[in-house]
Amino acid sequence: MTQPGDEKVRQFTVQADGVRNFVVGADDEGVRLDRWFKRHLPQIGFATVSRWARTGQIRLDGKRAAPEDRLATGQVLRVPPGGATPERKGPAPRKELTEDQIAQAEAMVLTQDRAAIVLNKPPGLATQGGTGTKEHVDGLLDAFAMDGPRPRLVHRLDKDTSGVLLIARTPGSAAFFSKRFSGRTARKIYWALVAGVPDIEDGLIELPLAKQPGSGGEKMMVDESGEGLPARTRYRVVDRAGNRAAWVELQPLTGRTHQLRVHMAAIGHPIVGDGKYGGPDAFLTGSISRKMHLHARRLIIDHPDGTPLDVVAPLPDHFAASMEQMGFDEADAADLPEAPKAPPREAMKAAAKAHAKQYRKERRGERRGRKSGERGPAGKDPGKAPVKTAKAKPAPARSPKAAPARKPAARSPVARNPATPGGKR
Repeated sequence: MTQPGDEKVRQFTVQADGVRNFVVGADDEGVRLDRWFKRHLPQIGFATVSRWARTGQIRLDGKRAAPEDRLATGQVLRVPPGGATPERKGPAPRKELTEDQIAQAEAMVLTQDRAAIVLNKPPGLATQGGTGTKEHVDGLLDAFAMDGPRPRLVHRLDKDTSGVLLIARTPGSAAFFSKRFSGRTARKIYWALVAGVPDIEDGLIELPLAKQPGSGGEKMMVDESGEGLPARTRYRVVDRAGNRAAWVELQPLTGRTHQLRVHMAAIGHPIVGDGKYGGPDAFLTGSISRKMHLHARRLIIDHPDGTPLDVVAPLPDHFAASMEQMGFDEADAADLPEAPKAPPREAMKAAAKAHAKQYRKERRGERRGRKSGERGPAGKDPGKAPVKTAKAKPAPARSPKAAPARKPAARSPVARNPATPGGKR
């Protein structure tokens, strides 16, 4: 019997023996099999899915399937009996929102289409709920789900950070946008006011980050012990208000928690209003607002339709007022700097292959020298066992993105200007 429902993914038939056959919809294109179960049959746990796959009870177009297999639109997924059959007679229950909440959600919309909703998140509103957090963007998304699937978040902004926030309308567009964020092809441009003026006007900050012990994961810190995760931030000074403050444009090249805030504080120029990482130095005297001056100004990301999505978010009132008081003109940041690009995969493989070939060639020369009774290249007696050094194994070829193997004793956290010779990219 075929159940009525969404033509995209929800059609299925139930056989007499309880076996269900689902038709994979367009919104699940490329989704892992185990993720499909979590999305559509959450009552069936991962252990059960793994057991069914191992015993051949789950089939894709009649063939055995594994939890890590990717689905394709139109495939027929055989699911054995077990767990409740999902109800398909109508959309899932929606959270009842007040008229004020619906108006609040609609007021944030910058643009929307069948795949995405782009919001201008105000400062002070959390992206997601948590302990003690009752008002958040995620709780308002039912305002956009009256006649379709509930939209979902694909990235985050800190509570006190304002600006562009992308919401996916469907599971399929959520998977599409998530890949762009995780693959670093999405470009995020932030504006910030910082205390003081950086010495290097266009620089790259490379400092690994880790959770600060004792903070419950709520605070990050610079960790160069080898345990921290790599983090890279490109910045440029757009304008300055004497030596008091600067207006900077920031581009996170990685996506660590609180990355921009920690990096700017680490180089001695905390974001204005960020007392968490800048302490008292993050607040300016006079009439400058004590709110955080960090704004997700622009997002450029591929769209499922093939046309890039490019959205700019207006500044919140407190940020715009501070800009005016310092004499900054928004038009001065109209030019978008070119983002550093990672080397192509083929180039990295070629570099690694060339390095390994050169290493083998050098080792062959050493072995021949020992056989002929000559001394080794370092002047060591070839009759003695070679001393193990760090060069005993070929080191993997490093891409231009990799951190240097050795650091100067007094290395600055800010790399040289990327445009100068020898500067890091």
